[in-house]
Amino acid sequence: MKTWIPVIAGVALAGSAAVANANEIVVGGKNFTEQQLIASMTSQYLDNLGYDVETRAGMGSAVLRQAQENGQIDLYWEYTGTSLINYNDVTESLSPEETYQRVKELDAEKGLVWLEPSAANNTYALAMRADSIEETGISTLSELAQAVNDGQELSFAMNAEFYAREDGWRPLQQAYDFRVGRADVKRMDSGLVYQALRDGQVEVGLVFATDGRIPAFDFQVLEDDQNFFPAYALTPVVHEDTLAENPELEAQMNALSALLDDDTMAQLNAQVDVDRETIEDVAHNFLVENELIEE
Repeated sequence: MKTWIPVIAGVALAGSAAVANANEIVVGGKNFTEQQLIASMTSQYLDNLGYDVETRAGMGSAVLRQAQENGQIDLYWEYTGTSLINYNDVTESLSPEETYQRVKELDAEKGLVWLEPSAANNTYALAMRADSIEETGISTLSELAQAVNDGQELSFAMNAEFYAREDGWRPLQQAYDFRVGRADVKRMDSGLVYQALRDGQVEVGLVFATDGRIPAFDFQVLEDDQNFFPAYALTPVVHEDTLAENPELEAQMNALSALLDDDTMAQLNAQVDVDRETIEDVAHNFLVENELIEE
């Protein structure tokens, strides 16, 4: 693997803004586990394919995006909802497919090419313990709403931001046509939600769909069968000049993207955050297991 260069969020990238030459790829990554994993995975994969790879990980989201628009970053993995809402100011409710198509079109005007999205969707979700799901038969948000409306006693935990935000808890109840009393909703820091759900203090908790604690604590995410939550599909995005110089990069990155889904990313994140394995080892082992590189 080539150079791994952490970059402090908020610090501008040095050097020329010119996109890397053919077979020289600068891979970017944000400053949290999932992004550092996918950056390492991409770098090791491309290095094995013969590219001269430099990795710039640990960047803030806005800085990373600007660096790619400026041509300082060739490739990184972005979330469809982040581009839609944060970078293109689109607030209308769209399906996952519509979200992808919209950001693909809007970002093309900025010289960025969205490749095939993975099935990993790191969005908000409601989860229950696996044993609770087995007992109640609830597996979707519609079934959860029906259980509440039928009088089943269920308590919820979520962070205060989601409880109060205009696209959060209240609209979710409106979308699924159910109502939970204030006394049955516990507001706490996000990290404490996972502990409260694990320890049986609540039956339902607000989580992020690819969080490593989901498999580690034996949670199951309830299907958002009405697509209430915005789509945040993890997708490789490459600068158009880089792709023009390396057209084979599209098929290569799409092959990696096709291997990723919520369960896979959650398991990989857990290996780092729960089992304390190194990011480089987890990424390497995944690539070996899927025959993208040799041992």
